[in-house]
Amino acid sequence: MGFFLAALVSSGAAAQVAPAAKAPSFDIAAAVRAEAGSATSARTYSTAPITKLAPAPAVAVEKMLPLNAAVRATAVPAAAITSATATSSAAAPAIAREATWLYRNGWPLYALVDRYGAGAPLDEQAQCMAVAVYFEARGESLEGQLAVARVIMNRAASGKYPPSWCGTVKQPWQFSFVNPRTGQYPAVNTSSAAWRKAQAITRLAVANVVPSLSNDVLWYHADYVAPSWGRRLSFVSKIGTHIFYRS
Repeated sequence: MGFFLAALVSSGAAAQVAPAAKAPSFDIAAAVRAEAGSATSARTYSTAPITKLAPAPAVAVEKMLPLNAAVRATAVPAAAITSATATSSAAAPAIAREATWLYRNGWPLYALVDRYGAGAPLDEQAQCMAVAVYFEARGESLEGQLAVARVIMNRAASGKYPPSWCGTVKQPWQFSFVNPRTGQYPAVNTSSAAWRKAQAITRLAVANVVPSLSNDVLWYHADYVAPSWGRRLSFVSKIGTHIFYRS
């Protein structure tokens, strides 16, 4: 069955909401230890809309206070993303533990993307996913970019597509930015804000931090095209200009 050819757009914006202030008496070290057993485990996400967090007083991201030393002390060393499948339990445990704690304590996706836009270099598989997010969805909201990353992971884990993220992205005639004969794609502007966001979204998707699409969502297309295969699938949601489906 043919897949979508998502159109590229040049820019995107996300709502900038500062993380909620934490209570001074909160035991951060205990909270992180409690999260350690669950943050790296795979989750099945709901298709319900992401709950909007109550706005906090506007604070520039560059002025956010660093994490408490107890959080840094409990984080394990960063590990390369080596999983060739879409099982998020193989994600870097440092990000999974820290970012999950931050998200549950009020940090919105925007703030997490800002924090994890830089870090250890992505390995080959994660790099392929980030490139796909960059070319397919850099003009979308951060939630839309995360949804594209989830589709790639879902496909690789489904048994219906190549079992690696690179194999899924480079499968001929699936993604319009990939040359179907060589598997090559255009050069990425690695100094751009869009590439920084794509890397952060990839790190968060692999770490399974922020709720997004459920595991059975394998297809999407832009809302200005109407491929025939879309009529044979079940509509899931529309995020930005992309419409997502399950079988």
